[in-house]
Amino acid sequence: MKRALLIYTFVAALGGLLFGFDTAVINGAMPFFTEFFGLDKTGQGWAVSSALLGCILGALFVGKPGDIFGRRYMLRVLAVLFLVTALGTAFAQDFTLFVIFRFVGGLAIGGASVLSPMYISEIAPARFRGRLAATFQLAIVIGILVAFFSDYLLLGAGLNNWRWMFLAGALPALIFFVLLFFDRRSPRWLVKMGRIEEAKETIHAVNPESDVDGILSEIRESISSEVMNRSIYLFRKPYLKLVLTGIAVGMFNQFTGINIIMYYATDIFRSAGFTTGSAIGQTVIIGLTNLVFTIVAMTIIDKVGRKTLLLTGSIGMTLFLAIFAVAFLSGHTGGFLLLALLVGFIGFFAASQGAVIWVLLSEMFPNNIRARGSAIGSFSHWFFNALLSFLYPVIAGMIGVGYVFIFYAAATFLSFFFFRKFLVETKGKSLEELEKHMLK
Repeated sequence: MKRALLIYTFVAALGGLLFGFDTAVINGAMPFFTEFFGLDKTGQGWAVSSALLGCILGALFVGKPGDIFGRRYMLRVLAVLFLVTALGTAFAQDFTLFVIFRFVGGLAIGGASVLSPMYISEIAPARFRGRLAATFQLAIVIGILVAFFSDYLLLGAGLNNWRWMFLAGALPALIFFVLLFFDRRSPRWLVKMGRIEEAKETIHAVNPESDVDGILSEIRESISSEVMNRSIYLFRKPYLKLVLTGIAVGMFNQFTGINIIMYYATDIFRSAGFTTGSAIGQTVIIGLTNLVFTIVAMTIIDKVGRKTLLLTGSIGMTLFLAIFAVAFLSGHTGGFLLLALLVGFIGFFAASQGAVIWVLLSEMFPNNIRARGSAIGSFSHWFFNALLSFLYPVIAGMIGVGYVFIFYAAATFLSFFFFRKFLVETKGKSLEELEKHMLK
């Protein structure tokens, strides 16, 4: 694997690190800014979901600018937004400003969830695409771990410790912005723009042993069947089935309850009787588990395949979610039982849906509609993320944590049958080969 390919992948994946940090940093900060702003359960839900509303819009509307201006240019714009949200939330003096800057951060997260893995999948050779695109998820879990660990380290930073927790995201945002000036543009975008010589240079730089002219010919053939700009055509044949599948993939990813754990794990542990410090400390263990099993998935995704990982993960997650729900309903929440169950769940999630979702959404759509198709799948992910995250503190307060996790267990079990019936294995095929197969 060429050094240039690794560097371009690394830089694009930094969007995932900021994605992970900005979504998870609120976990440890929540008890402190909740007290500072005097928030009730609805206010807590709004503090989380305001960013997720930004994620929805960022994911939904970044596709078109990504097609016009290119993936690299728009990633620079998103890097600036990441910097703005880190500074804005850290220095917000009232809850309204805090929510506004959380929303701005959401725009950046949603956009990065579409463009970073898309850029990686478009620049990577087929034989490496799975593990390289999965580096985006690896970067996400590293960002989550950094957020959990920095939250833990900053517990003793005084009354305004939550401000330092948010401010910690400013440095990686600045580094991301600077490094993007050293990445090449996506070769598929370059061909679409008629910049053939530059596309040749990029393909040769990342894969010098490849048949450059043959790859360019395949890309041209794919792009020559350009779909009309109106997005309504995505919901007609031959694209409708792919779009609906992408929406379902995003929805089932959130119905595992993964982001409820990432956002509310501290509150969940506190409701089981743990102190705030102990609860935040346990989230660090969850973050480490997420990292380890994401690395495991990266080493096998191009051998085992995306579909096999999803099916195995669905069964494992269902088991741990169900036991977790029963533990809460029966009152057996003492000791480290809850942590052990969440570690088991996170392990199966990271090795399956965690690693696979962004790979799938970045490779399952044809070149002509990849930006918009990926945006719709990512929109689904963020829409259900926002909905569940806003409702969780309210519903959990009404019926209890156990019943909420029964729902997640049932939905995750259902996803097994969906993946088995509707997903096509994509490992080892070029994006153009996949397109011919998907549109049959």
